[in-house]
Amino acid sequence: MMQIAVIVTTYNRPEALEAVLEAYAEQSDSGFEVLVADDGSTRETAEVVTRIARRAPWPCRHVWHEDVGFRAAAIRNKAVGASGADYVIFTDGDCIPSRTFVARHRALAEKGWFVAGNRVLLSDAFTQRILAEHLPVHRWGRARWAGAWLCRDVNRVAPLLALGDGPWRKRDAGRWEGVKTCNLAVWRADLVRVNGLDEAYTGWGMEDSDLVVRLLHAGVRHKNGRFATPVFHLWHRENDRSRLAHNQAQLRDLVRSDRVRARAGLDQHA
Repeated sequence: MMQIAVIVTTYNRPEALEAVLEAYAEQSDSGFEVLVADDGSTRETAEVVTRIARRAPWPCRHVWHEDVGFRAAAIRNKAVGASGADYVIFTDGDCIPSRTFVARHRALAEKGWFVAGNRVLLSDAFTQRILAEHLPVHRWGRARWAGAWLCRDVNRVAPLLALGDGPWRKRDAGRWEGVKTCNLAVWRADLVRVNGLDEAYTGWGMEDSDLVVRLLHAGVRHKNGRFATPVFHLWHRENDRSRLAHNQAQLRDLVRSDRVRARAGLDQHA
């Protein structure tokens, strides 16, 4: 059976992480491990991980490094290095998965392809309610989500439509735009081939696009995971974007090249 690692990236938002891990504890497919990739959070986050790991139906590890600024690429690489799983699902500690999230990613996995899913954005007020009242939204059916959409608590409900696999999922095999590591599944062998995420990206932005472009350069194709693997993205304030222009310039250079390997990546964590 294919071994799956779910890598959940987080930073100092323990109440959101708890809601996310609770949803993973109720997945229809429990044959996976969870690695919490912690970009330098304080002790509260470690306490959440420890508490849920005691009763979770899957192995759970807390992978941490010191807080010296936004280094999502580095902590994700460190988490990949800590796992020997065949297949890696990247997501975030503020993205609650649907109950079939892992099962559907497993079903869509195919050698030579990465799978990019999408998300439903939740409003500020609705996010506060979910966290304060511990609402188990991962159990909700389409009717309740339709009600949430009518109340403007979510931006859309179309991603909750469930469609099977098929040739249409491979129509945009060369597209990198819009792919995000809040919902991205990649074979470990392909991550190793491209040397993981590029740690030359510091500060928020573009490190996930860089990974996808290099996967495409390596011959790995884009498979559409929409209408199968939604996550519910809890509201948060916008991250500091002071490095965004610099990171965008790095990405433009990469797109014009044929480079495959990260300049500083998984090899930093061997």
